[in-house]
Amino acid sequence: MTPPIALTMGDPNGIGPEITVKAYADPRRRPSVVIIGDPAVLGRACRITGTELTVRPIASVADAAHAPGILDVLPEGTFPGDLPLGTVDARAGAASFGYVRRGIELALSGEVRALTTAPINKEALRLAGLPYPGHTEILAELSDTSDYAMMMANDDLRVVLVTVHQSLRTAIDSLTTDHELEIIRLTDRTLRAGHPKGRSGTRPRIAVAAVNPHAGENGLFGREDLDIVEPAVRAARREGIDASGPWPADTVFMRARAGEFDAVVAQYHDQGLIPVKYLGLERGVNITIGLPFVRTSVDHGTAFDLAGRGTADHTSLLTALHQADELTAQAPAAP
Repeated sequence: MTPPIALTMGDPNGIGPEITVKAYADPRRRPSVVIIGDPAVLGRACRITGTELTVRPIASVADAAHAPGILDVLPEGTFPGDLPLGTVDARAGAASFGYVRRGIELALSGEVRALTTAPINKEALRLAGLPYPGHTEILAELSDTSDYAMMMANDDLRVVLVTVHQSLRTAIDSLTTDHELEIIRLTDRTLRAGHPKGRSGTRPRIAVAAVNPHAGENGLFGREDLDIVEPAVRAARREGIDASGPWPADTVFMRARAGEFDAVVAQYHDQGLIPVKYLGLERGVNITIGLPFVRTSVDHGTAFDLAGRGTADHTSLLTALHQADELTAQAPAAP
């Protein structure tokens, strides 16, 4: 039997548990799934959302029933039941980290074929004493991966980030030609392999976004594009990679969406994520490329203001599950 996909329920105080049970119960869900989380929290999420599922704790992936109406849950740690929804709490941060850690272990061992994650909260992680600004860094460290990047993808755009969870000032200060080239190479390898929905075996057309307005106007608006980005693009082209740029960021995403490029390498978080999210949160998927396993996630956060209402949209999580399914061997249809 094809191994299932592991789905972590995210921060227990956010919308993660609610969208997890909704996505699991959605008749459009294709792959078999096991949940990593807290059974009591997931049971509460079923009641909040009106989702008719029986929560069934299991001891191992092999114990999953994959039966209609049954939510197979791998419990991880203990979680206090008195924490109010919609609040930042160190205990929730520690719990969400434990779910991700368990998922990484299962993916590395081959017990699951991919890992999909519901959102965690960065402040809760910090309160728990965990030195990670987000999922990406946890995944990289615990899988001993040094060459990795965040890709945001939907049907229109694929965007890979050079820098991720840091201030804009430190992001620009940390740019180097060597790292820029590493990200271009990783993007090329990922798309050559056909992920996600790439043209397997072909030379992907990679556009590199400029740091500064108008690509710096030949140094008038800063020299980062001349001194850092452009040399990386030239080096990539010498290696046979079809990279171009730096292109002004105010038009390069539009050009990619029109089909001129297969992916855009963006220099910092908001430069790359705003175009993807503008096209619809429900359509976007977060993919960590470079890992020794497939990992996908939603393109939104914990939405504490919506927690407990039962109204959170689970479409992005369902899309992330389907993307993980497509990036690995097709699993049997979900019961």
